[in-house]
Amino acid sequence: MSFKNSKSLLRAIVYASFGVLSAAIIVSAHRHLLDFSEAEAWGFVTGGWGVWLTVEKSIWTWPVGLANNVFFFVLFFRAKLFADMALQIVYIILGVLGWYWWLFGGEQRSKLPVATASRAMVIYTGISVAISTFLLTIYLTRVGDSAPFGDGITTALSLGGQFLLSKKLVDNWYFWIVADVIYVWLYISKGLLLTSALYAMFLLMCFAGLARWRASLGAAAAPAIAA
Repeated sequence: MSFKNSKSLLRAIVYASFGVLSAAIIVSAHRHLLDFSEAEAWGFVTGGWGVWLTVEKSIWTWPVGLANNVFFFVLFFRAKLFADMALQIVYIILGVLGWYWWLFGGEQRSKLPVATASRAMVIYTGISVAISTFLLTIYLTRVGDSAPFGDGITTALSLGGQFLLSKKLVDNWYFWIVADVIYVWLYISKGLLLTSALYAMFLLMCFAGLARWRASLGAAAAPAIAA
């Protein structure tokens, strides 16, 4: 069996396995066989598929991601994680923009290629994350959020990562990796064990996505994108 055929077989196994797992989780939630809600179950399934499709650089990551935002909006509203809830609305806006940019953001309205961010863009994004974390923590403390700093910093990191992702920049993975480490701890502390497991899986996928996207840049250095 050739290397190419081996990769195709492995990909098919991954899709089939996650498909079976997705069905089992949704059925278990619907029949109350496990201690998690249907919103959390659908959030797990659409979230897992969305990140995997991002690793694959598939345009389907955007419609699946938009569905994921709706389910997590409901979940976080019930858990009183207000920043994460509001974040889903921003995700929807960035998701629509990202969908458009990936399809028509390249030269002469062609598909957008994978690239690297300029140093200035990374610095500006990092500063924006720091300022947003500070302001969100103050606001969330005042409105009674159950984890103001954790909710604030993950929200800020996620926005930074989502913006870079919508531009198809490899650097988005670094922001997601840091955010997911904090998310795993945050959701365990809130008793959202299925969601914490999902974000642990996201974390592993982020490392895979980083490697895959960096490899796709090819031997030549990718052009830096300033805006």
